[in-house]
Amino acid sequence: MNHLHRELAPISQVGWDAIDQEAKVRVPVHLAARKLVDFAGPHGWSHSATNLGRTVKISGPSAGVAAAQRRVLPLVELRAEFKVSRPKMDDAERGATDLGLGELDEAARQIALGENVTVFHGHEASGIEGITKSTSHEPIVLGQDMERYPNAVARATDVLRQAGIDGPYGLAIGPEIYTAIVETTEHGGHLLLDHLRQILGGPVVWAPGVEGGIVLSLRGGDFLFDCGQDLSIGYVDHDTDVVRLYIEESFAFRALEPDAAVALRLSP
Repeated sequence: MNHLHRELAPISQVGWDAIDQEAKVRVPVHLAARKLVDFAGPHGWSHSATNLGRTVKISGPSAGVAAAQRRVLPLVELRAEFKVSRPKMDDAERGATDLGLGELDEAARQIALGENVTVFHGHEASGIEGITKSTSHEPIVLGQDMERYPNAVARATDVLRQAGIDGPYGLAIGPEIYTAIVETTEHGGHLLLDHLRQILGGPVVWAPGVEGGIVLSLRGGDFLFDCGQDLSIGYVDHDTDVVRLYIEESFAFRALEPDAAVALRLSP
């Protein structure tokens, strides 16, 4: 038995396979941060903190003895609960594939959103500074004219190069702006999305939870997502009609190089 307590749920292996498969399909679509930063792990549920490689001086335990305490960044645990119908789990045993796991889909979206917000904008309560809070550069204003977005992105990549940060670069952009970019054709018939990719030398990523946009280097070594337990599904309790489950993860995030990202704002 482990902390997920899956063996206590009134769900057969066929039912668990259906739930896990649905999660594998739904979750990655929303996980924008992992497409752009370095991923370490998963190290397991017992992994509790990221080593920062530094110490802070503290008072010694006795006369003539100096002391220093290692600094670490504790992992944060995120959880989103959902319910599945027991009759539908029985249908899975009969071979049904259209199980209607809508609450799982929403929980997957919610936890991915929480991960994205933490990585890109930070989570003060857990002590995690996101990329936009850590960057050493002033933000660049996108404005309302879509056709000027290439200018803003080109300025951002120039800022990174001037700071000695090589590419390729990626762009994380909020869903509404991403949709507008995909639908926009510049003068001359070229797709705006293709133009931005050419400037970056890397991807434009649909990123739920991002406010505005973020241009960042993809050279590696600048941003670290330290994963304890990767996204997993566990059991809470059940009654005659439903089973309550949750999707959970643990991680810490560090921006190792403050010069490696530039935030894009919609307005000053």
